Amino acid sequence: MASKPCILRFLFTIVPFLLPLTNSIDFNFPAVFNFGDSNSDTGALIASGIESINPPYGETYFKNPSGRYCDGRIIIDFLMDAMDLPFLNAYLDSIGIPSFRKGCNFAAAGSTILPATATSVSPFSIGIQVSQFLRFKSRVLELLLAKGKKLDKYLPAEDYFRKGLYMFDIGQNDLAGAFYSKTFDQIVASIPTILLEFENGLKKLYDQGARNFWVHNTGPLGCITQNVAKFGTDPSKLDEQGCVSGHNQAAKLFNLQLHALCKKLQGDFADSNFTYVDIYTIKSNLIANYSRYGFEQPIMACCGYGGAPLNYDTRISCGQTKVINGTSVTVKACDDSTEYVNWDGIHYTEAANQYVSSQILTGKYSDPPFVDKMPFLLNIKF
Repeated sequence: MASKPCILRFLFTIVPFLLPLTNSIDFNFPAVFNFGDSNSDTGALIASGIESINPPYGETYFKNPSGRYCDGRIIIDFLMDAMDLPFLNAYLDSIGIPSFRKGCNFAAAGSTILPATATSVSPFSIGIQVSQFLRFKSRVLELLLAKGKKLDKYLPAEDYFRKGLYMFDIGQNDLAGAFYSKTFDQIVASIPTILLEFENGLKKLYDQGARNFWVHNTGPLGCITQNVAKFGTDPSKLDEQGCVSGHNQAAKLFNLQLHALCKKLQGDFADSNFTYVDIYTIKSNLIANYSRYGFEQPIMACCGYGGAPLNYDTRISCGQTKVINGTSVTVKACDDSTEYVNWDGIHYTEAANQYVSSQILTGKYSDPPFVDKMPFLLNIKF
């Protein structure tokens, strides 16, 4: 018999699709081109050789590490499924003759909007990712011209670049990383500069023919286990959910300006569609009402070290083996990741990603809303 958490999660996944319909974006996209950080990385940083991840990453769905910073699928996987499109291969992953027919993923874990510095986890800022796309598109068109139908099953058709959906989930690392060296006021003052860089990237894509833009805002950074462990030692800095107030406030201010930018670009480019998706509200609701949706732990990491209340230690990460205090320690996953929102102290579990995806697909967290243009509802494979 199914457990109560599983039944609750199933109900809250299906019920939103019974809500009244609204209107906007047409979801018949032949391909998806994605840009971002670890929230949507499907293998880029691992393929680059900068980092490696070990089991139990990937254990829930792929059964082995898949390059995703999760126990299974991430949000973009569920969205691709919903559009009846295959999972996106990472641009940097060349092993196994990957197919890019239905799109390509340029997102890389640790990436920022602003150009990388010497201390950045990832060198693949949004500017670099856009440059990779320009190279990708140019090379695809060269190969299609030279070899024609021989490469059809591997490469997108020329008109896919115009008809495709361009997705973005980036900015979290610009804000979260800044808290280690800047004051709150300095971080807030830097937001316009961050978003100017983002705007420049979007405009370059527009100049290359992109017309359908899908932009996720940043989530509640203060509820990420890593940030609570580092910046939440003073209880006065925590909100009622146990999240770091300053981080969440910065995220809200960032999102306000990001939303305004999307509205501005929609006005500037009337022949395009800019859809802004309020990930912050979805995730905040999940953290605040976790038990309602079948979860038991809203902040504590499933795969971590140290035990309650956070099960997180900066000295050792999920899947690693190290000597801690004279003892060899291997960080393993919790018994049931579906009970946890947080997977490894930074990223969400597959179960939490499934919930977030189900809420995105209601359309009510988007501006403009889009539900009546969703021909794929019956194809969803959660």
